[in-house]
Amino acid sequence: MNLCDKQHRYASALECLPHNQGGEARHKCSGCAFEAGLLDGLNQATKIDPAVDNRVLYSQAGTGRHKDIYTAYELGYLQGTELFNGKNK
Repeated sequence: MNLCDKQHRYASALECLPHNQGGEARHKCSGCAFEAGLLDGLNQATKIDPAVDNRVLYSQAGTGRHKDIYTAYELGYLQGTELFNGKNK
């Protein structure tokens, strides 16, 4: 099991995410999910399921504990797309 040790686990921005402890998303890092979404949005890549994305590691620490990785990924993707569109104006 790959455990996340990045500081994004303690990001205050993760506090606003809804809780989700179900299914394949259980104990996954919402910080990793956000970063994966951000990169995919920046690269205009097809969205993927963060529960099965190998970039989204396991974590039980910080403000991201038990937070919804699906919402985190979507927020990251949206911000990445906005940055992409801002660069290409």
